[in-house]
Amino acid sequence: MAKTPAWTRKEGKNPKGGLNAKGRASYKGGTLKPPVKSGDNPRRASFLARMGNMKGPEYDSKGNPTRLLLSLRQWGAKSKADARAKARAISKRNKAKKSKKKT
Repeated sequence: MAKTPAWTRKEGKNPKGGLNAKGRASYKGGTLKPPVKSGDNPRRASFLARMGNMKGPEYDSKGNPTRLLLSLRQWGAKSKADARAKARAISKRNKAKKSKKKT
């Protein structure tokens, strides 16, 4: 019987949030890169905006952080609201840099 990919099992998940190297390697459909924890990387802005708008709680019924919140923390955000704010700020800075280069 074939095993499911590592990213769907505990062995492919980082206990601090997101996927570990084995989980990223097992993901079909593309090469996943590790989290960008700081800076104005457009990939970081996109992730924070997307995950900051995800449905679902940040904490479970026992008061433990969910995988969603753990992933956001790996990308440098403290909460979903913080993720949305950081995404807007990063995008704004990137647009300003881009328009400055054109002139």
